[in-house]
Amino acid sequence: MTNHESPITNHGSKAVVLLSGGMDSAVVLAIARERGFAAHALSVAYGQRHTSELAAAARMAASLDAAEHKTVQVDLRSIGGSALTADIEVPEAGGEGIPATYVPARNTIMLSVALGWAEVLGAADIFCGVNAVDYSGYPDCRPEFIEAFERLANLATKAGVEGAGIRVHAPLLRLGKADIVHEGMRLGVDFAATVSCYRADADGRACGRCDACRLRAEGFAAAGVADPTRYA
Repeated sequence: MTNHESPITNHGSKAVVLLSGGMDSAVVLAIARERGFAAHALSVAYGQRHTSELAAAARMAASLDAAEHKTVQVDLRSIGGSALTADIEVPEAGGEGIPATYVPARNTIMLSVALGWAEVLGAADIFCGVNAVDYSGYPDCRPEFIEAFERLANLATKAGVEGAGIRVHAPLLRLGKADIVHEGMRLGVDFAATVSCYRADADGRACGRCDACRLRAEGFAAAGVADPTRYA
């Protein structure tokens, strides 16, 4: 079963933490550090239009004491199919069904890269920031997906077959955005330095209208915390 909660008994153990540069992944990195892991932060440059999130990821890795930060190139723009990787307008409201900002297989690909690096590092733990409560309807943010990927990881790797096994942690999976804000505040996350907007400009300033901006703003409002987001 996927391990969503862990005691703070992992002093110095290595973990790979997927770090996009947004608020959720920053909180996950802070959680991994609080749990005692040596967090190896992994960002993926996949052809996303909001590339300023990668600079934000580097800032978060430094401010939250990641053991190291690596950015891997994966060209998902070459296959397109998403408003984030093709010339498709980013919608200002998600509407019904799976929205245009869904990137085909993105979380599967990112977790697979994280899994490969974890094997190389000898790390048995992978952290990701998927959320099944305040999210935009993406199929790869559901608990069933995380549990299925953990099973795959233990079937398809040398570490899974011969080692102690691979654990995939999704500590924000069942938290609302307001809860994530509170957790980040408790852990000292500088939300002003994160970038969530799907249409962020080169300086990381948000549009204030896309789904990501809407969910982020609603989270700060519900938490009763001043929104530190920089808007264009």
